[in-house]
Amino acid sequence: MAGPNTFQSGAWTSRFTHHHIVVFLLTFFSYSLLHASRKTFSNVKVSISSQWTPTYLNKTAVKLEPVELWNSSHLFPNAEEATLFLGTLDTIFLFSYAVGLFISGIIGDRFNMRWVLSFGMCSSAVVVFCFGTLTEWLHFYNKWFYCSLWILNGLLQSTGWPCVVAVMGNWFGKAGRGVIFGLWSACASVGNILGACLASSVLQYGYEYAFLLTASVQFAGGIIIFFGLLISPEEIGLPEIEKEESSEDDPCRPLINNESEDHEPNYSIQEVTTIHQPKAISFYQACCLPGVILYSLAYACLKLVNYSFFFWLPFYLSNNFRWKEAEADKLSIWYDVGGIIGGTLQGFISDMLQKRAPVLAGSLLLAIGSLVGYSRFFIGGPSNMISAAISADLGHQELVQGSSEALATVTGIVDGTGSIGAAMGQFLVSLIQDNLGWMWVFYFFILMTSCTILFISPLIVKEIRSLVLRR
Repeated sequence: MAGPNTFQSGAWTSRFTHHHIVVFLLTFFSYSLLHASRKTFSNVKVSISSQWTPTYLNKTAVKLEPVELWNSSHLFPNAEEATLFLGTLDTIFLFSYAVGLFISGIIGDRFNMRWVLSFGMCSSAVVVFCFGTLTEWLHFYNKWFYCSLWILNGLLQSTGWPCVVAVMGNWFGKAGRGVIFGLWSACASVGNILGACLASSVLQYGYEYAFLLTASVQFAGGIIIFFGLLISPEEIGLPEIEKEESSEDDPCRPLINNESEDHEPNYSIQEVTTIHQPKAISFYQACCLPGVILYSLAYACLKLVNYSFFFWLPFYLSNNFRWKEAEADKLSIWYDVGGIIGGTLQGFISDMLQKRAPVLAGSLLLAIGSLVGYSRFFIGGPSNMISAAISADLGHQELVQGSSEALATVTGIVDGTGSIGAAMGQFLVSLIQDNLGWMWVFYFFILMTSCTILFISPLIVKEIRSLVLRR
């Protein structure tokens, strides 16, 4: 029998088939496309603000006479009110997205996740098209209509993350999950890069074409998901991941569990088949699973910081440093490159240690020191780990017998709580910036990062103690 190190270094990869690769790629790019449409809105805020305000207040626009005629239909009297409304749209999107995550996780555990994911992608694409393209073509500007569409978009986009994490959890076991999910969770960052590239490529023709392009690609992706995604190995006769791993050595035990070190390893085949009856768990039961609440609160603080950069970085660079919108979009790409590298590297380290919390703590401590100088590497890595690998671990605990039926619900709780924190953050960031300036915004980010460490400190102590005892 191979030893633990041999098993962890490569034996788990021998079980992968071409179906695993297809599932990895389909779920990766499906969520990338959802994020690309969100990033498009972030990258065209300057153009939208200019379009929504009178031209005599916009120095870059051609002045047309008579002024009253050409500016009577604009949405806001000045750029400040337009900017405030853009922030309001971010906030209501995140709140509706958070509410939708709690609901979508439950729905994903009870309906075919391929249908749920495909419906969310295609419907969201239609909403984005109406929001950014159709309204501009028709010259229809209405604040309540924009808010309604963006609330609906948040609800529809929330179907994505719980479903793709649950599908990945069905196909990939706990051995190597940190590396696999660390690499896979770069889908959000890749989507941000894709959205920035797509938007900047057509922005010269008008911001409506940026929305048109990303919405079209996302709709096509939803069609591919409907016909191509396999939800679990059982659909094609492959063994279930949890059953396959039940015969492996100790290193394959869940990285997050509530069992004691002394456990009974002897179960008969009859007992396994009798006990293993996966079924969807309730929302309350999912919240009571060990670690779910702590990681959810930690993710709320961390996602606040992450999404503040996500929504406002290009706008901040354009307005404060007078950069061209396309140049600001290009710099924001590097923000996501750091997240890809950080998430993958930290996932690999957490697999080597077989612990997640100490790796998170180390990265977050580095993030506190680097936030003033603006860094994505140490923020993006922990954010990706909590939202993907740790969510998968939490949904596969011994208390739910590793059932995938709990995974979408747990993922929805973690990411939903994170989105509530992010939504509150958009309001707080604008409030702090208006009254104290951008430097105090970064101090606020440092405080939120410190709170992230505080929330997971019990898990950090527990896992460090376990590492010391094991060595």
